[in-house]
Amino acid sequence: MILDLLFPNRCIHCNRIIEGDLLICNLCFDQIHFTHFDYFEENPLKEKCKLLFPVQNTYALMHFEKENISRKIIHELKYRNREKVGKVIGEWVNERLDFRDNKPDILASVPLHPKKLKERNYNQLHLFTETLSQFHHIPFDHTLIKRNEYSKAQALQDKKNRLENQNLFSITKDTSGKHILLIDDVFTTGNTLTTIAWELLNQDNKISILVMAMDT
Repeated sequence: MILDLLFPNRCIHCNRIIEGDLLICNLCFDQIHFTHFDYFEENPLKEKCKLLFPVQNTYALMHFEKENISRKIIHELKYRNREKVGKVIGEWVNERLDFRDNKPDILASVPLHPKKLKERNYNQLHLFTETLSQFHHIPFDHTLIKRNEYSKAQALQDKKNRLENQNLFSITKDTSGKHILLIDDVFTTGNTLTTIAWELLNQDNKISILVMAMDT
């Protein structure tokens, strides 16, 4: 109680004091640029993915534009040691995404290299994935995908270096014949998801994609 008075929870965008379990105030929440994509229909994310690998369904919660609120939210999650932001974003997805009678078999998130995991102390996608799993009753597997090499962010690499990262990820177990929902934070170039998707497709799986935000 005393700590709440001394260090009240504040909106990450406008700095207003808000309830302790919230991330953003109602006024700023209304400014978030949600995509309103339909998971089962054609959408801009699906169009981009189809150019890179065979994909079943796709969903992005927010647009990831320069200086917008979604960028602040994800930066809080990844770089400000606020792992619980992943749960909040997961709850927003749960309010908007209905798998109906076509649920994937497994939820699998993009892994961090052990060195990066040690630096950050958590994978920013794990709590998000677990929140989706609990709500939709779909199992998750945090160990299905392994990152083999420590490397800088894909978005910072030039094309030549990205092409050299063909063995960046590996699949740790046989998942043949499964429909796997591959989860990441932001879709930018699609290189990371493409590398993982082809590893899973080579095991005769079907792939769908879910991201917190899509870079426009």
